[in-house]
Amino acid sequence: MAVAHVEQFGSAGRAADLDKLYRALSKPLERIVRFDVHAPDPVIEDACQFAWTRFLHHHGQIHREKALAWLVKTAVHEALKLVRRGSREQSLDAEREDRGEVCAPDHRPGPDGLYERRERLRSLTSLSARQQRLLWLYGLGLSYDEIAVRDGCTARTVERHLQRARSRLRAAGW
Repeated sequence: MAVAHVEQFGSAGRAADLDKLYRALSKPLERIVRFDVHAPDPVIEDACQFAWTRFLHHHGQIHREKALAWLVKTAVHEALKLVRRGSREQSLDAEREDRGEVCAPDHRPGPDGLYERRERLRSLTSLSARQQRLLWLYGLGLSYDEIAVRDGCTARTVERHLQRARSRLRAAGW
């Protein structure tokens, strides 16, 4: 009794065979998956791409004559998974369409907000030059000790100047 030899893709130097197989099966795979799963084109394309990626990973264990069936099964499962996930989660593109082109809320201030910010910055000019400098350094994240070293004074001096600056700004409407 003769045993029929089944050729597999696992042997070395099969890149050319894989390329031929892709050229021969990619279109039929896409048509079959499109027929089996009624989904948008991007879902079908992603599912087929996923199947080919998995095929490359497992090609040593897949027989040549079963390659199309294996690819179809893998792609259909992936497409169904993508469709289910799509029904739960709205894509960013769909979100953009629903909101009218802008996905995230616009946190930029309007003209009134810009005017208010400019006025607040302008009120800083009522402070002494030293208080302004210390306030800016503190606003940039420096500690009292770091500011004191930079300004050539003590941390307590920095604290007092910042307290006076804050009191003045509060009195000005901050």
